[in-house]
Amino acid sequence: MSATPDRAPRHKAPEAAPAPGRAGTDPRPSGLADEGPPSARGGRGPDAPPRQTPSGRAEHAAEKVTELIESVPPGSRLGTKETLRTLCGVSVGTFNEALRLLQARGLVTVKPGPGGGLFSAEQSPMVRLGNSVLALDARANDVADAVRIRDALDPLLIEDALWHASPADVAGLRRHITAMEHAVEAADPVAFVHANWRLHAAIAAISPNALLSSLYTHLLDLIESHTLTVLPTGEQPLGEYVAHRHELHRDLVDALDRRDRDEALRLIREHNTGLRAAGDPDAEH
Repeated sequence: MSATPDRAPRHKAPEAAPAPGRAGTDPRPSGLADEGPPSARGGRGPDAPPRQTPSGRAEHAAEKVTELIESVPPGSRLGTKETLRTLCGVSVGTFNEALRLLQARGLVTVKPGPGGGLFSAEQSPMVRLGNSVLALDARANDVADAVRIRDALDPLLIEDALWHASPADVAGLRRHITAMEHAVEAADPVAFVHANWRLHAAIAAISPNALLSSLYTHLLDLIESHTLTVLPTGEQPLGEYVAHRHELHRDLVDALDRRDRDEALRLIREHNTGLRAAGDPDAEH
């Protein structure tokens, strides 16, 4: 209905000035004008890169230093901590975490005093562990020999465990199997290997032969004390290999529990075919 001629049109209130940073007009439908793009609302659009966590930033910094390490000969000076931290563009705390990662991987050494700083590590000796290798700090020959002797002693300790393991002993072995399972779930091969060694030490402790048990434990301690980290060989994903080793050890403990001698000895033979010194032509994978 049209307005009558004797009624003046109502006074129209002035439009509010557009908010700072907004366009004066907005072609979008009512109710959407104040939403803006996800970035303007403090959210993240579907194509926005994920925010890095502190651990992610440390890993990124470690990767950047690793690239530098790969471009120089072993033993080269990389620079001071502050120089490298600035290069990575991270905080002091984040760079310290990155440095811990690099040291755990055996990639850098830190030397104090004048002329000190961060240096690319000398080539780490390697010892094969199935489809992975142990990166060692030194004494590769000693560790390789210890692995071979340990392998030779394993069947003797399995024989003793078949005869002498009590229900309490088997329950203790299963706790180590659980620790190995947790390491598999956490994708932590280093924790897995240490739990593995604790399991074998527990099997050795069952033996009434004190000399055999002591010798075996000493060999384990020697191997563990010189291991820096565990690395894949590229022949099989390390996660798959570790999961298989967990199943093998679990089946071995089950065989000990059943007093199944044939199966226990078969499993320890399978176990040891994957443990050879790096470069051993007889190594099976």
